[in-house]
Amino acid sequence: METQRLRGQSAAAGQDSQGDSQPPSGYWHLTAGRASLLLERRALAVNLLLLALLLTASAAYLMAGSIPVSGSELIRALAGDGEVVTAFVIHDLRLPRLAAAWLTGAAFAVAGCLMQTLARNRLATPGIIGIDNGATAFAVASVVGLGVSLAPPAMALTGAATAAAITFGLASGGDTRGYRFIVAGIGIGAVFGAVTQLLLARVPIDTANAAYPWTVGTLNARPGSAVSVLALGLAVGLPLALALGRSLSLMRFSDAVAAGLGVRLRRRRAQVLALSVLLTALAVAVAGPVGMVGLIGPEIARSLSSSRGVPLAASALAGALVMVLADLAGRVLLAPIELPVGIVTAIVGGPWLLWILLRPASRRLT
Repeated sequence: METQRLRGQSAAAGQDSQGDSQPPSGYWHLTAGRASLLLERRALAVNLLLLALLLTASAAYLMAGSIPVSGSELIRALAGDGEVVTAFVIHDLRLPRLAAAWLTGAAFAVAGCLMQTLARNRLATPGIIGIDNGATAFAVASVVGLGVSLAPPAMALTGAATAAAITFGLASGGDTRGYRFIVAGIGIGAVFGAVTQLLLARVPIDTANAAYPWTVGTLNARPGSAVSVLALGLAVGLPLALALGRSLSLMRFSDAVAAGLGVRLRRRRAQVLALSVLLTALAVAVAGPVGMVGLIGPEIARSLSSSRGVPLAASALAGALVMVLADLAGRVLLAPIELPVGIVTAIVGGPWLLWILLRPASRRLT
């Protein structure tokens, strides 16, 4: 069985020894001088579909709200024309929030896809194994204990790295396979969650309110500096993750097989973990612990994509789509009451998690 999977994987790697050979079935072979690229047709179709859905959802996001905007008004506002009120609503209120939704959704989903591949388990998302709670605890501490000037993004990164290090240390010295890793992460997440609640309980109510967004997950009035840092981190982290695509595909097999095919497992695991921690921490610093996006986004991408590779680009697009739709639902369903995006994703993600747990074992990522 594993030999058959390796044959498919070898075709996906696309390292042809002869430049004029035919591409594998389901691929396009693109060449430009000495450079060549194998492009999977299904992956391209899935990414284009998700991108089209994301753009459609983004247009609805900009048009819907307490001040509805028509399609023609939206186009004029984006072009720098139209009424002053409409331009203010679009440019100053909704576009920055939409950008935060795109970036955080993509970061959470890519981090989730990386962590699931590393652990060979679809439950091993940063939110479930405690990285989200670690980043949240340190971000809250920067607000309630040390002041906002100490930069929640930096503190969130420290907390995420701390939670990841403790979890890996408890899971048999860095073993990321099986449920021992999951249970250790759940325990660490519970500890950091309790620390967060303790911090909020021991400060004045005004200070606690300032830190509250980092505990539930929201995109309302997000700091522009944190969004800019996340954009920079995603611009660096996503290409690095894509560059590890072949190694990630091989890491889904046993350690002996992956090592035999040239994967330096210790180095690759450290790189994958570092990227996952970085993206999770920066996303938490913007939106708080919206952990279910790291579960739903990769699952959508995986269900649409083929099994030949790890769908990192599709996960980013699916995560952004989930975040945009969840925040849109939170804004309009109970208007004028606004539901934080973290609550909406939890309502949707809870049944999704049960579905993953109850589905046949043969379809899980193990």
